Amino acid sequence: MRRRCAHSATPYEIARFRIVKVHVDHHVEIHKHRYSVPHALVGQTLEARITAHAVELLHRGQRVAVHARASTGGFTTVPEHLPAAHRAHLEWTPQRLIRWGEQIGGASGAVVRRLLEQHKHPEHGYRACLGLLNLAKRYGKDRLEAACAIALELGAYQYRHVKNVLETDRDRLSAPRPAEWVSPDHAHLRGPSYYQ
Repeated sequence: MRRRCAHSATPYEIARFRIVKVHVDHHVEIHKHRYSVPHALVGQTLEARITAHAVELLHRGQRVAVHARASTGGFTTVPEHLPAAHRAHLEWTPQRLIRWGEQIGGASGAVVRRLLEQHKHPEHGYRACLGLLNLAKRYGKDRLEAACAIALELGAYQYRHVKNVLETDRDRLSAPRPAEWVSPDHAHLRGPSYYQ
């Protein structure tokens, strides 16, 4: 049962607290949804106050962002939280990520470009791009390039798809060519003379 304070019209809400980290895309992730915070907090640890209706983000006890709580995955972004394009201190840019991908190979560069293009704000794709490009450390550049080529061919170029290709070694398998089917000889085979 919820109690109302005698002098407040707002019902009491249970809140859960959680420690979250601000990722390179200026968002924190809570229950598979990403909420923006001011870009100056990238890399910082925040405290999230989560209720049924809101997500409040605190840095050293001070509120830095508040969002309506989302029930599904995706992004909630306040445009003022994103950095201006001309800021010199911005370490990652779409062009830098694409160049990094192209240094691995054409397919890797194309996958990075597609990851960035599918978002209204390219910053939303930064984490997926960095994860993708970091697969080269674990599997090597040649394997990542081969996996990206397969992903592009299939039209499935999300980070998880490329990672799955590498984990299952599908990039190492040469694609078997389908042989032309020929009916085997057997006793029940009727030749052209049968129908005359």
